[in-house]
Amino acid sequence: MAAQSQRFQTLPATSLPSSNLYGGHTVKQGSKDEVKGKIEEVKGKVKEKVGRATNNPRLEDEGTDQKVAGKIQKKVGQVEKVFED
Repeated sequence: MAAQSQRFQTLPATSLPSSNLYGGHTVKQGSKDEVKGKIEEVKGKVKEKVGRATNNPRLEDEGTDQKVAGKIQKKVGQVEKVFED
């Protein structure tokens, strides 16, 4: 059993290639944060509207929180982009 677990070892994160799905180019952290923030913002808006439509204040509040967190993450990404260049 010990021999089997050695055969399926995972590579440390430092040995993974830096290329990704964007044509082999790396995406800067600021851009990633902006995109992730926008996604969270949209998901929050949807939750907020569903909560309002279903008369579910908890879901509406959860959506508001998620939307604000997304806006913050998006802004952090914009600031990071300024310092990356």
